[in-house]
Amino acid sequence: MPTKSEQLLLNLPHREALGREDFLVTSSNAAAVELVDQWPNWPSYAAVIVGPESCGKSHLVEVWRQRSFAVKIQAKDLTTTNVPQLFEQQAAAIEDTHDGNIDERAIFHALNLAKQEGKFILFTSHRTTNQLGFKIPDLVSRLNSLPVVQIAPPDDTLLRGVLVKLFADRQLTVDEGLINYTLMRMPRSLATARKLVSEIDHLALTEKAEVSKPLVARVLTKLENLDLFTTL
Repeated sequence: MPTKSEQLLLNLPHREALGREDFLVTSSNAAAVELVDQWPNWPSYAAVIVGPESCGKSHLVEVWRQRSFAVKIQAKDLTTTNVPQLFEQQAAAIEDTHDGNIDERAIFHALNLAKQEGKFILFTSHRTTNQLGFKIPDLVSRLNSLPVVQIAPPDDTLLRGVLVKLFADRQLTVDEGLINYTLMRMPRSLATARKLVSEIDHLALTEKAEVSKPLVARVLTKLENLDLFTTL
């Protein structure tokens, strides 16, 4: 059982910086950033950002929401009843359209209503629109006609910048040598970076220790032994 101090540490929150200036731009995500920056001068009333878990989609949605005052909702929570509430503002963000148990009629209703009322929708998904498996032909056709931008797997430049940002979000001071050490040994995904920095922060707080290469090595070994990297 965890000690009382460990339970307190687990519950310590941190606020991730989610402004436009905090989003790190490289060739892997530049097209998605450009889409958000170009709003409201989009070629269509709706668009789709596609990318893997923890690639920055939600961060970009937050950037867009701050500019457009968009209402945000998970696709699985969308119903034909609550669609009109999405457009109390001029825009809506519908996240994770790849998720199961999607009400296709609600998605179609949202698209129709946005087009009729001159509103905007930003969708996010792990899969492209033609891979979602929707059954309503008119909905499939409508989604496939929308502009789609993809966020590619992170390159080393992006991973390095994300590590620096994640440590900074948690007010952890690290040097370039430790960033390089971590980057060379971690799996190449942003989800891994988030999990890794979270575990490093927790261990450092638990032991009241500085973040060092030996501490990072212990966290890497722990996550590998628990097979947690393979689930990210």
